[in-house]
Amino acid sequence: MEQRSQAESALGGAAYGMLFVLGVVMGVVGGFTHPVWQTGPFPGAAAAWVLALFAVCFGAGRLMRAKLGAMVTALGWLLVTMPFTLELRVGDLVIAQGAPGYVYLYGGLAALVVAYLMSPSSGGSWLLRGYTPKNPT
Repeated sequence: MEQRSQAESALGGAAYGMLFVLGVVMGVVGGFTHPVWQTGPFPGAAAAWVLALFAVCFGAGRLMRAKLGAMVTALGWLLVTMPFTLELRVGDLVIAQGAPGYVYLYGGLAALVVAYLMSPSSGGSWLLRGYTPKNPT
């Protein structure tokens, strides 16, 4: 097993922390700006946010060479976005019902899942661990 120095561990922790903050920022900004731009019935801003969320989460997974990179960024987005869907007593709601809200929320969730599944595994595939392929001869 490879040993990491304290500096490498601290740098890795800081990188994951920044990815979490990036997910939080994307959730806050996306939550308030997803209904801004529409072309007819098509919610363009919400679709753009879904694509950006996928790109950032997938890129985080690829750059960190682990699914954890995508998952940490997604967790930051989820922790902000889910409370935005709750209606308060005074009637305030950030992500409202309608096409922009549905595209942003459900499209974002789908983008997170796809980005996580497409990110590389740090220890190889958990499905194939321990499997030794046989050479057909």
